[in-house]
Amino acid sequence: MIVLFDFDGVLVDTETQYTHMWDAIGLDFFGEEGFGWKIKGQTLKNIYAAYVPDPKMQEAVTERLDEYERQMVYEFIPGVPEFLQALKEAGIPTAIVTSSNDKKMANVYRALPELKSMVDMILTSEHFTKSKPDPECFIKGMELLGGTPADTVIFEDSIHGLTAARASGAKVVGLATTFPAERVAPLCDKVISDFTALTIADL
Repeated sequence: MIVLFDFDGVLVDTETQYTHMWDAIGLDFFGEEGFGWKIKGQTLKNIYAAYVPDPKMQEAVTERLDEYERQMVYEFIPGVPEFLQALKEAGIPTAIVTSSNDKKMANVYRALPELKSMVDMILTSEHFTKSKPDPECFIKGMELLGGTPADTVIFEDSIHGLTAARASGAKVVGLATTFPAERVAPLCDKVISDFTALTIADL
């Protein structure tokens, strides 16, 4: 078995913060409400290609995003450290597969310096050419950890992420942290609200 985790909304409780930030950007730059929900789970490159084609506007959005991410609070979803430790002790390979870029993750490492040692590998948007809901990122994670869809479990929370995880052929565990359980359930094999009651035997 190998286990792949999305990051925001799965391992750390940041999705609400991101929704507020992208909603504000949507209103300030495009006069559009609910923008945060529209782009959830996508890479910044993909968001820019689809919604922010103007280079000067991209610079302004990037500046706002960088400032926000430097001030964000990164707190683990309940039960995450214990579950990752259990996987490590069982010798089960793990990786974080995130749409976030290296610049954002540098802020995370400053806030959570222990994160890198908690998993075997961290893959960021720089490792992929396609954005979720394309399954490329998860398939690459499987390949790098020496797994196949049949022996992989993926933890995701966003609709784009869950769709990508399902398309990869792996078993999918959905986190009801960003969307309600009834929205997540059709896209996964199991729904959890956090990791406090989860054991390896449940996978």
